[in-house]
Amino acid sequence: MNYRHELKFIVSDLELNILKYRLMPLMHEDRHQKGGVYNIRSLYFDDFYDTCMHENEDGIDNRKKYRIRIYNGSDHVIKLEKKIKVRGMTRKISTGIDKEKCLTYMKGETLIPNKDSTDLEREFYAEIKMNGMHPVSIVEYERTAFVDFRGNTRITFDRNISGSEKIASFFDKPVLTPLLPKGKHILEVKYDELIPEYLLQVLDIGSLQRTAFSKYYLSRNYQNTWK
Repeated sequence: MNYRHELKFIVSDLELNILKYRLMPLMHEDRHQKGGVYNIRSLYFDDFYDTCMHENEDGIDNRKKYRIRIYNGSDHVIKLEKKIKVRGMTRKISTGIDKEKCLTYMKGETLIPNKDSTDLEREFYAEIKMNGMHPVSIVEYERTAFVDFRGNTRITFDRNISGSEKIASFFDKPVLTPLLPKGKHILEVKYDELIPEYLLQVLDIGSLQRTAFSKYYLSRNYQNTWK
């Protein structure tokens, strides 16, 4: 998989509604979403030194982070993911895991890799053993996604972004704290080399300002208010 461009913008309810009705005739809705939206809940990990958090804070460009992700609060599909950022572009590596393995990771533990383990699982095992990688934060939000095969373009609206430090509640309904002011959400635009010109025109509503936004970093900054 190649690295992709990933642009992020903080937007209002009004801006999202304008963009939604502009994009609907031009792009396909993500096939996984029902009723125009689906829920994402991610469990983020960091090491003994909070390296992931500090690298984000310092604006270090080449960095990585690990997370476990579920959809619509279900344990039917559980993904262990590694997200890499290099020179402003991103890449995601993902592998499916079962609930038993996830519960082990949630305790800051791991299982010895075997012949069936993926490369990502082996790498994550090494991170836990060598660097103390452990779960630190939950982030949850509602996503609406549009896709276009030209440019492998994906545009997502992430609403009601919230966080929790109650790791044990990952498979339950965690008590969440909003991470953005009321009525503020995140627009993400992802594409390979070039975004189609007609989509650029649709996105030009005269008010979008790009931001270096990290859901994980914001959730860690809010943790002091949760205690």
